[in-house]
Amino acid sequence: MTRRQLLAAAAAALPLRARMRWDKSRISAITDEIGNTTTESIEFAHQYGLRNVEIRDRHLPDSRKEYFRLTEAEIKADALLFSKEGLKVTFVNTSLMKFTWPGMDPSRPRPQDPAVRDRQIASEKALFNARMEDLNKAIRCAQWMGCDKVRVFTGTRQADPKSAFARVAEVLGEMAAVAEKEKVYLLIENEGSQNVALSAELAEIMKLIPSKRVGMNWDPHNAYGKETSFPDGYNLLPQSRLLNIQVKAKGVMPASPEKEDWRAIMTALDRDGYKEKLALETHIFDGTLIAAAHTSMDEIMRIVRELG
Repeated sequence: MTRRQLLAAAAAALPLRARMRWDKSRISAITDEIGNTTTESIEFAHQYGLRNVEIRDRHLPDSRKEYFRLTEAEIKADALLFSKEGLKVTFVNTSLMKFTWPGMDPSRPRPQDPAVRDRQIASEKALFNARMEDLNKAIRCAQWMGCDKVRVFTGTRQADPKSAFARVAEVLGEMAAVAEKEKVYLLIENEGSQNVALSAELAEIMKLIPSKRVGMNWDPHNAYGKETSFPDGYNLLPQSRLLNIQVKAKGVMPASPEKEDWRAIMTALDRDGYKEKLALETHIFDGTLIAAAHTSMDEIMRIVRELG
């Protein structure tokens, strides 16, 4: 029996209550990395039969801006557009708390000019002081989009990230209290520049923040080269708090030297009763973003067909 047959047999033997078949209704993608305009992103979604999208930045004529920082009218206009096109926004990706928090001292890769450092510290302090206001903006954005999940981060990585965990838990715990009242989930993402970068760290911070409104946005490729995200890292995660998963193009494109075994990962998710979405975050910066998005989604859909 081949490895593929063994995996299929194991999946078939799962209790029916634990299984939720993979199909297009469980696949999503971040709009600003599948098209250069909102219209192009919608066309991409329709091409692959997607019913869901995630949002982060909105393309403007000469720039990009985070959705949650747009005006109410701008957000509601795109919410209406997505709805008319049969697309549900399932996750609002924000940069909330993705900076150096006051009192934290990250190891910087190279010395900074004192004046530049002072300006940066002042800017980051202003962001920290505005965190609850920005949280409310992100929650309003999610609600106007008909969505109940918002991404948050854990502060610029320290030389000893675990030394920051108590502070991270305290600050995000305060934000969680607001999310509970608003019936929105805050999803912590493991990200290499942040205090929570590895799956083990994601699992540990969950223990320190008991709120049911705080969950995980797991991106295994964010820890590429730093851990074996699957199966080792995955097996550490508290499954009941795994509320979104993102796939990088480099982790799924067939010819990528950094390719991960997404068929095995998705089989494990099925085994463990995962019911949420899996979204493409293309994240390619060599000028081939859209082409890479198509190659990646082709591969994701191939796996979906095999496992469905």
